[in-house]
Amino acid sequence: MMIPANDPALRSWVPVPTGSDFPIQNLPLGVGAWNSTAAVPLTRIGDRALDLSVLAEAGLLDGLGIAREAFDQPALNPLMAAGKAGVRALRQRLSDLLRDDNPVLRDDNTLREDALVAVDQVVMQLPVVVGDYTDFYSSRQHAYNVGCMFRDPANALLPNWLHLPVGYHGRASSIVVSGTPIRRPMGQYKPGPDAAPVFGATRQLDMELEVGFITFDGNALGDRISTAEAEDHILGLVLFNDWSARDIQAWEYVPLGPFLGKNFGSSISPWVVLLDALEPFRVPSPVQDPPVLPYLQQTGDRHFEIALEAGIATADGRETVICRSNFKHLYWSMAQQLAHHTVNGCNVRSGDVMASGTISGDTEDSFGSLLELTWKGTKPLTLHDGSERKFLEDGDTLVMRGHAERNGVRIGFGEVRGTVLPALPYL
Repeated sequence: MMIPANDPALRSWVPVPTGSDFPIQNLPLGVGAWNSTAAVPLTRIGDRALDLSVLAEAGLLDGLGIAREAFDQPALNPLMAAGKAGVRALRQRLSDLLRDDNPVLRDDNTLREDALVAVDQVVMQLPVVVGDYTDFYSSRQHAYNVGCMFRDPANALLPNWLHLPVGYHGRASSIVVSGTPIRRPMGQYKPGPDAAPVFGATRQLDMELEVGFITFDGNALGDRISTAEAEDHILGLVLFNDWSARDIQAWEYVPLGPFLGKNFGSSISPWVVLLDALEPFRVPSPVQDPPVLPYLQQTGDRHFEIALEAGIATADGRETVICRSNFKHLYWSMAQQLAHHTVNGCNVRSGDVMASGTISGDTEDSFGSLLELTWKGTKPLTLHDGSERKFLEDGDTLVMRGHAERNGVRIGFGEVRGTVLPALPYL
Protein backbone atom coordinates (compact mmCIF):
# COMPACT_ATOMS: atom_id res chain seq x y z
CA MET A 1 0.00 0.00 0.00
CA MET A 2 1.36 3.42 -0.94
CA ILE A 3 1.69 5.82 1.99
CA PRO A 4 1.83 9.55 1.11
CA ALA A 5 5.38 10.87 1.27
CA ASN A 6 4.38 13.65 3.71
CA ASP A 7 2.76 11.33 6.26
CA PRO A 8 4.24 12.34 9.66
CA ALA A 9 4.01 8.71 10.83
CA LEU A 10 6.46 7.49 8.17
CA ARG A 11 9.71 6.00 9.42
CA SER A 12 12.75 4.84 7.45
CA TRP A 13 14.96 1.78 7.83
CA VAL A 14 17.89 4.19 7.42
CA PRO A 15 18.75 5.65 10.85
CA VAL A 16 17.82 9.33 11.09
CA PRO A 17 19.32 11.27 14.02
CA THR A 18 16.93 13.18 16.26
CA GLY A 19 16.56 16.74 15.00
CA SER A 20 17.88 15.92 11.53
CA ASP A 21 16.89 18.21 8.67
CA PHE A 22 16.51 15.15 6.44
CA PRO A 23 13.88 12.67 7.61
CA ILE A 24 12.02 10.45 5.16
CA GLN A 25 9.41 13.21 4.74
CA ASN A 26 12.04 15.48 3.13
CA LEU A 27 14.02 13.59 0.44
CA PRO A 28 15.61 16.60 -1.29
CA LEU A 29 17.53 16.36 -4.55
CA GLY A 30 21.18 17.23 -5.05
CA VAL A 31 24.22 16.33 -7.11
CA GLY A 32 27.50 14.99 -5.76
CA ALA A 33 30.51 12.73 -6.28
CA TRP A 34 32.71 10.49 -4.12
CA ASN A 35 35.68 8.15 -4.58
CA SER A 36 36.67 10.12 -7.70
CA THR A 37 33.52 9.00 -9.52
CA ALA A 38 31.43 11.28 -11.71
CA ALA A 39 28.81 13.45 -10.06
CA VAL A 40 25.26 12.08 -10.18
CA PRO A 41 21.82 12.94 -8.77
CA LEU A 42 21.32 12.07 -5.11
CA THR A 43 18.77 12.29 -2.37
CA ARG A 44 19.51 12.49 1.35
CA ILE A 45 18.11 10.59 4.30
CA GLY A 46 19.57 11.42 7.72
CA ASP A 47 23.36 11.43 7.41
CA ARG A 48 23.42 9.29 4.27
CA ALA A 49 23.27 10.18 0.60
CA LEU A 50 21.42 7.81 -1.73
CA ASP A 51 22.84 7.43 -5.24
CA LEU A 52 19.93 7.58 -7.67
CA SER A 53 22.04 6.30 -10.56
CA VAL A 54 22.49 2.99 -8.73
CA LEU A 55 18.76 2.69 -8.13
CA ALA A 56 18.02 3.55 -11.76
CA GLU A 57 20.48 0.95 -13.07
CA ALA A 58 18.77 -1.66 -10.89
CA GLY A 59 15.42 -0.73 -12.46
CA LEU A 60 13.98 0.62 -9.20
CA LEU A 61 13.17 4.01 -10.74
CA ASP A 62 11.50 2.75 -13.91
CA GLY A 63 7.94 3.74 -14.75
CA LEU A 64 8.22 7.33 -13.52
CA GLY A 65 8.45 9.00 -16.91
CA ILE A 66 12.14 9.77 -16.29
CA ALA A 67 14.74 8.28 -18.63
CA ARG A 68 17.41 6.16 -16.94
CA GLU A 69 20.12 8.29 -18.53
CA ALA A 70 18.87 11.32 -16.55
CA PHE A 71 20.16 9.68 -13.37
CA ASP A 72 23.72 9.51 -14.74
CA GLN A 73 24.03 13.23 -15.40
CA PRO A 74 26.04 15.79 -13.33
CA ALA A 75 23.03 18.10 -12.94
CA LEU A 76 19.33 17.76 -12.21
CA ASN A 77 18.22 19.49 -15.42
CA PRO A 78 17.73 16.29 -17.48
CA LEU A 79 15.76 14.71 -14.64
CA MET A 80 13.66 17.88 -14.37
CA ALA A 81 12.52 17.40 -17.97
CA ALA A 82 9.86 15.08 -16.52
CA GLY A 83 8.24 18.13 -14.92
CA LYS A 84 6.35 18.38 -11.68
CA ALA A 85 4.52 15.08 -12.17
CA GLY A 86 7.73 13.15 -12.79
CA VAL A 87 9.59 14.59 -9.81
CA ARG A 88 6.56 14.06 -7.59
CA ALA A 89 6.43 10.40 -8.64
CA LEU A 90 10.18 10.08 -8.00
CA ARG A 91 9.85 11.42 -4.46
CA GLN A 92 7.00 9.01 -3.76
CA ARG A 93 9.02 6.07 -5.15
CA LEU A 94 12.01 7.01 -2.97
CA SER A 95 9.73 7.30 0.05
CA ASP A 96 8.36 3.82 -0.62
CA LEU A 97 11.85 2.30 -1.02
CA LEU A 98 13.10 3.88 2.21
CA ARG A 99 10.02 3.05 4.29
CA ASP A 100 10.88 0.88 7.30
CA ASP A 101 8.58 -1.98 6.20
CA ASN A 102 9.83 -2.19 2.59
CA PRO A 103 12.51 -4.91 2.15
CA VAL A 104 13.36 -4.27 -1.53
CA LEU A 105 16.39 -2.06 -0.91
CA ARG A 106 16.70 -2.66 2.83
CA ASP A 107 17.43 -6.39 2.49
CA ASP A 108 19.54 -6.34 -0.67
CA ASN A 109 22.95 -5.99 0.95
CA THR A 110 24.94 -5.44 -2.24
CA LEU A 111 22.56 -2.89 -3.73
CA ARG A 112 22.14 -1.09 -0.41
CA GLU A 113 25.90 -0.79 0.10
CA ASP A 114 26.41 0.45 -3.45
CA ALA A 115 23.66 3.04 -3.18
CA LEU A 116 24.15 4.50 0.32
CA VAL A 117 27.17 6.60 1.31
CA ALA A 118 27.94 8.82 4.29
CA VAL A 119 27.31 12.45 3.33
CA ASP A 120 30.67 13.55 4.70
CA GLN A 121 32.30 11.47 1.96
CA VAL A 122 30.37 13.25 -0.79
CA VAL A 123 31.59 16.37 -2.59
CA MET A 124 28.41 18.28 -3.35
CA GLN A 125 28.15 20.33 -6.52
CA LEU A 126 25.73 22.88 -7.94
CA PRO A 127 22.46 20.95 -8.23
CA VAL A 128 21.47 22.49 -11.56
CA VAL A 129 23.00 24.19 -14.54
CA VAL A 130 21.82 27.73 -13.89
CA GLY A 131 20.76 29.49 -17.05
CA ASP A 132 19.44 32.72 -15.58
CA TYR A 133 19.24 34.28 -12.15
CA THR A 134 16.81 36.91 -10.89
CA ASP A 135 17.00 38.59 -7.50
CA PHE A 136 13.82 40.04 -6.05
CA TYR A 137 13.36 42.63 -3.30
CA SER A 138 10.32 41.15 -1.61
CA SER A 139 10.67 41.74 2.14
CA ARG A 140 8.77 44.85 3.16
CA GLN A 141 10.73 45.33 6.36
CA HIS A 142 14.04 45.09 4.51
CA ALA A 143 12.91 47.57 1.86
CA TYR A 144 11.66 49.90 4.60
CA ASN A 145 14.91 49.66 6.57
CA VAL A 146 17.04 50.43 3.52
CA GLY A 147 14.73 53.28 2.58
CA CYS A 148 15.05 54.78 6.05
CA MET A 149 18.86 54.61 5.88
CA PHE A 150 19.23 56.15 2.44
CA ARG A 151 16.14 58.39 2.27
CA ASP A 152 13.78 59.04 5.18
CA PRO A 153 11.00 57.05 6.94
CA ALA A 154 8.24 59.03 5.25
CA ASN A 155 9.48 57.97 1.82
CA ALA A 156 11.16 54.69 2.73
CA LEU A 157 9.24 52.59 0.21
CA LEU A 158 9.54 53.78 -3.36
CA PRO A 159 6.20 54.44 -5.14
CA ASN A 160 6.23 51.14 -7.08
CA TRP A 161 7.12 48.79 -4.20
CA LEU A 162 3.60 47.95 -2.99
CA HIS A 163 2.36 47.45 -6.55
CA LEU A 164 4.83 44.93 -8.01
CA PRO A 165 7.61 42.53 -6.98
CA VAL A 166 10.71 44.61 -7.63
CA GLY A 167 13.66 42.63 -9.00
CA TYR A 168 16.73 42.70 -11.19
CA HIS A 169 18.61 40.20 -13.33
CA GLY A 170 21.80 38.97 -11.66
CA ARG A 171 24.81 37.01 -12.81
CA ALA A 172 24.22 33.24 -13.14
CA SER A 173 27.89 32.40 -13.80
CA SER A 174 28.99 33.38 -10.28
CA ILE A 175 26.44 31.29 -8.36
CA VAL A 176 28.46 28.74 -6.38
CA VAL A 177 27.63 25.82 -4.12
CA SER A 178 27.99 25.97 -0.34
CA GLY A 179 31.59 25.71 0.83
CA THR A 180 33.06 27.65 -2.08
CA PRO A 181 35.24 30.53 -0.78
CA ILE A 182 34.32 34.06 -1.82
CA ARG A 183 37.07 36.47 -2.84
CA ARG A 184 36.67 40.01 -1.49
CA PRO A 185 35.71 42.06 -4.54
CA MET A 186 37.24 45.27 -5.79
CA GLY A 187 35.64 48.21 -7.50
CA GLN A 188 34.96 51.92 -7.25
CA TYR A 189 33.46 53.48 -4.13
CA LYS A 190 33.35 56.87 -2.44
CA PRO A 191 35.15 56.99 0.93
CA GLY A 192 32.97 59.91 2.00
CA PRO A 193 29.96 61.93 0.79
CA ASP A 194 32.11 64.72 -0.62
CA ALA A 195 35.13 62.61 -1.61
CA ALA A 196 36.16 61.65 -5.11
CA PRO A 197 35.66 57.97 -6.02
CA VAL A 198 38.57 55.61 -5.44
CA PHE A 199 39.36 52.05 -6.54
CA GLY A 200 40.02 49.31 -4.05
CA ALA A 201 38.74 46.31 -2.14
CA THR A 202 35.29 46.71 -0.64
CA ARG A 203 35.26 47.83 2.98
CA GLN A 204 31.60 46.90 3.41
CA LEU A 205 31.26 43.23 2.46
CA ASP A 206 27.80 42.00 3.46
CA MET A 207 25.60 38.93 3.34
CA GLU A 208 21.94 38.74 2.43
CA LEU A 209 19.75 36.08 4.05
CA GLU A 210 17.58 34.79 1.20
CA VAL A 211 15.69 31.76 -0.07
CA GLY A 212 15.74 30.92 -3.76
CA PHE A 213 13.49 28.75 -5.89
CA ILE A 214 14.51 26.74 -8.94
CA THR A 215 12.24 26.39 -11.95
CA PHE A 216 11.29 23.64 -14.34
CA ASP A 217 11.00 24.48 -18.03
CA GLY A 218 8.30 27.13 -18.04
CA ASN A 219 6.61 29.21 -20.66
CA ALA A 220 7.56 29.72 -24.27
CA LEU A 221 8.81 33.17 -25.22
CA GLY A 222 5.78 35.44 -25.49
CA ASP A 223 3.62 33.38 -23.12
CA ARG A 224 3.10 33.98 -19.41
CA ILE A 225 2.62 32.01 -16.19
CA SER A 226 -0.27 32.94 -13.90
CA THR A 227 -0.19 32.92 -10.11
CA ALA A 228 -2.47 29.86 -10.23
CA GLU A 229 0.03 27.99 -12.44
CA ALA A 230 3.24 29.26 -10.88
CA GLU A 231 3.93 26.52 -8.33
CA ASP A 232 3.64 23.84 -11.03
CA HIS A 233 6.79 25.38 -12.49
CA ILE A 234 8.81 25.34 -9.23
CA LEU A 235 11.04 22.36 -8.45
CA GLY A 236 11.98 23.40 -4.94
CA LEU A 237 13.84 25.79 -2.68
CA VAL A 238 17.43 26.43 -1.62
CA LEU A 239 19.07 28.74 0.90
CA PHE A 240 20.70 31.65 -0.88
CA ASN A 241 23.38 34.12 0.23
CA ASP A 242 23.57 37.07 -2.13
CA TRP A 243 26.96 38.47 -1.13
CA SER A 244 27.02 42.25 -1.48
CA ALA A 245 29.69 44.97 -1.51
CA ARG A 246 27.67 47.83 -0.09
CA ASP A 247 30.10 50.67 -0.76
CA ILE A 248 30.62 49.62 -4.38
CA GLN A 249 26.89 49.10 -4.80
CA ALA A 250 26.01 52.53 -3.37
CA TRP A 251 28.23 54.34 -5.89
CA GLU A 252 27.37 52.34 -9.01
CA TYR A 253 23.70 51.35 -8.78
CA VAL A 254 22.12 54.62 -10.02
CA PRO A 255 20.46 54.52 -12.52
CA LEU A 256 20.56 50.89 -13.69
CA GLY A 257 21.02 48.88 -10.50
CA PRO A 258 23.72 46.68 -8.95
CA PHE A 259 26.70 45.56 -10.99
CA LEU A 260 30.17 44.87 -9.48
CA GLY A 261 28.71 45.16 -6.00
CA LYS A 262 26.74 41.95 -6.59
CA ASN A 263 28.09 39.89 -9.49
CA PHE A 264 31.21 38.52 -7.74
CA GLY A 265 29.39 35.68 -6.01
CA SER A 266 26.15 34.18 -4.70
CA SER A 267 26.10 30.97 -2.64
CA ILE A 268 23.37 28.32 -2.59
CA SER A 269 22.80 25.28 -0.43
CA PRO A 270 23.44 21.96 -2.22
CA TRP A 271 20.13 20.22 -1.42
CA VAL A 272 16.98 21.34 -3.24
CA VAL A 273 14.05 20.87 -0.88
CA LEU A 274 11.12 19.97 -3.12
CA LEU A 275 8.07 22.19 -2.92
CA ASP A 276 5.92 19.12 -2.22
CA ALA A 277 7.90 18.46 0.99
CA LEU A 278 6.97 21.93 2.25
CA GLU A 279 3.21 21.54 1.76
CA PRO A 280 2.52 21.06 5.51
CA PHE A 281 4.15 24.39 6.31
CA ARG A 282 1.98 26.74 4.28
CA VAL A 283 0.73 29.87 6.03
CA PRO A 284 -1.62 32.65 4.90
CA SER A 285 -0.13 35.36 2.75
CA PRO A 286 -0.12 38.93 4.11
CA VAL A 287 -2.95 41.30 3.31
CA GLN A 288 -1.70 43.48 0.47
CA ASP A 289 -2.80 47.10 0.66
CA PRO A 290 -3.33 48.68 -1.80
CA PRO A 291 -4.91 45.72 -3.63
CA VAL A 292 -2.68 44.35 -6.36
CA LEU A 293 -3.55 44.33 -10.04
CA PRO A 294 -5.50 41.30 -11.32
CA TYR A 295 -2.50 39.41 -12.73
CA LEU A 296 -0.88 39.42 -9.26
CA GLN A 297 -3.96 38.31 -7.34
CA GLN A 298 -3.72 34.85 -5.79
CA THR A 299 -5.83 32.43 -3.80
CA GLY A 300 -4.92 30.03 -1.01
CA ASP A 301 -1.94 30.06 1.34
CA ARG A 302 1.08 30.95 -0.79
CA HIS A 303 3.64 31.63 1.95
CA PHE A 304 5.68 29.09 3.93
CA GLU A 305 6.84 29.17 7.53
CA ILE A 306 10.56 28.40 7.35
CA ALA A 307 12.81 29.48 10.21
CA LEU A 308 16.09 31.02 9.03
CA GLU A 309 19.30 32.02 10.76
CA ALA A 310 22.73 33.37 9.90
CA GLY A 311 25.97 33.25 11.85
CA ILE A 312 29.58 34.35 11.57
CA ALA A 313 32.27 31.77 12.33
CA THR A 314 35.71 33.20 13.02
CA ALA A 315 39.06 31.58 12.28
CA ASP A 316 38.86 29.56 15.54
CA GLY A 317 35.81 27.76 14.13
CA ARG A 318 33.39 29.11 16.73
CA GLU A 319 30.19 30.67 15.46
CA THR A 320 28.03 33.56 16.64
CA VAL A 321 24.43 33.61 15.42
CA ILE A 322 23.76 37.16 14.27
CA CYS A 323 20.13 36.96 13.15
CA ARG A 324 17.02 34.81 13.09
CA SER A 325 14.30 35.45 10.54
CA ASN A 326 11.55 33.57 8.69
CA PHE A 327 10.58 33.02 5.07
CA LYS A 328 6.98 33.93 5.94
CA HIS A 329 8.07 37.57 6.33
CA LEU A 330 8.04 38.10 2.56
CA TYR A 331 5.39 40.46 1.23
CA TRP A 332 5.42 39.04 -2.30
CA SER A 333 4.98 35.28 -2.73
CA MET A 334 6.93 33.06 -5.12
CA ALA A 335 3.78 32.72 -7.23
CA GLN A 336 3.53 36.49 -7.58
CA GLN A 337 7.23 36.78 -8.35
CA LEU A 338 7.02 34.23 -11.15
CA ALA A 339 3.78 35.69 -12.52
CA HIS A 340 5.29 39.17 -12.64
CA HIS A 341 8.53 37.85 -14.15
CA THR A 342 6.66 36.30 -17.09
CA VAL A 343 3.69 38.64 -17.58
CA ASN A 344 5.54 40.44 -20.36
CA GLY A 345 6.30 37.16 -22.14
CA CYS A 346 9.75 36.52 -20.66
CA ASN A 347 10.45 32.81 -20.91
CA VAL A 348 11.60 30.70 -17.92
CA ARG A 349 13.86 27.69 -18.38
CA SER A 350 14.91 24.62 -16.45
CA GLY A 351 17.39 25.50 -13.72
CA ASP A 352 16.62 29.20 -13.51
CA VAL A 353 17.14 30.57 -10.00
CA MET A 354 14.82 33.18 -8.50
CA ALA A 355 15.97 34.60 -5.16
CA SER A 356 13.68 36.26 -2.65
CA GLY A 357 15.81 39.23 -1.73
CA THR A 358 16.92 39.82 1.86
CA ILE A 359 14.36 38.47 4.35
CA SER A 360 13.98 40.72 7.39
CA GLY A 361 11.48 40.49 10.23
CA ASP A 362 10.19 43.38 12.31
CA THR A 363 12.67 43.07 15.20
CA GLU A 364 16.29 44.16 15.09
CA ASP A 365 17.59 40.63 15.65
CA SER A 366 15.61 39.39 12.64
CA PHE A 367 17.15 41.74 10.07
CA GLY A 368 18.67 39.73 7.23
CA SER A 369 21.79 41.74 6.39
CA LEU A 370 24.68 43.35 8.22
CA LEU A 371 23.70 46.63 6.61
CA GLU A 372 20.54 46.50 8.74
CA LEU A 373 21.89 44.63 11.77
CA THR A 374 24.61 47.24 12.29
CA TRP A 375 22.56 50.08 10.78
CA LYS A 376 25.18 51.05 8.18
CA GLY A 377 27.97 50.24 10.61
CA THR A 378 26.84 52.58 13.39
CA LYS A 379 25.88 49.72 15.76
CA PRO A 380 28.63 47.06 15.52
CA LEU A 381 27.87 43.47 16.50
CA THR A 382 29.96 41.74 19.15
CA LEU A 383 31.06 38.19 18.38
CA HIS A 384 31.87 35.37 20.80
CA ASP A 385 35.53 36.35 21.03
CA GLY A 386 34.77 39.97 21.86
CA SER A 387 35.62 41.26 18.40
CA GLU A 388 33.23 43.59 16.62
CA ARG A 389 31.80 43.46 13.14
CA LYS A 390 30.31 46.26 11.09
CA PHE A 391 30.74 44.19 7.95
CA LEU A 392 32.50 40.93 7.11
CA GLU A 393 36.26 40.61 7.53
CA ASP A 394 38.74 38.40 5.70
CA GLY A 395 38.70 34.90 7.21
CA ASP A 396 35.09 35.15 8.39
CA THR A 397 32.82 32.27 7.40
CA LEU A 398 29.18 33.19 6.89
CA VAL A 399 26.78 30.31 7.63
CA MET A 400 23.04 30.22 6.92
CA ARG A 401 20.54 27.54 7.95
CA GLY A 402 16.82 26.99 7.51
CA HIS A 403 14.14 24.51 8.53
CA ALA A 404 10.39 24.11 8.91
CA GLU A 405 8.91 22.10 11.77
CA ARG A 406 5.37 21.04 12.63
CA ASN A 407 3.63 17.97 14.14
CA GLY A 408 6.94 16.36 15.01
CA VAL A 409 8.33 16.58 11.47
CA ARG A 410 11.33 18.78 10.65
CA ILE A 411 12.14 19.57 7.03
CA GLY A 412 15.44 21.38 6.66
CA PHE A 413 17.92 22.65 4.12
CA GLY A 414 21.18 21.92 5.90
CA GLU A 415 23.35 24.97 5.49
CA VAL A 416 25.05 27.27 3.02
CA ARG A 417 28.45 28.60 3.99
CA GLY A 418 31.31 30.57 2.45
CA THR A 419 34.61 31.91 3.76
CA VAL A 420 35.85 35.36 2.81
CA LEU A 421 39.25 35.39 1.11
CA PRO A 422 41.40 38.55 0.85
CA ALA A 423 41.15 40.60 -2.30
CA LEU A 424 43.71 39.81 -4.97
CA PRO A 425 46.33 42.52 -5.41
CA TYR A 426 45.68 44.78 -8.37
CA LEU A 427 48.71 45.65 -10.50
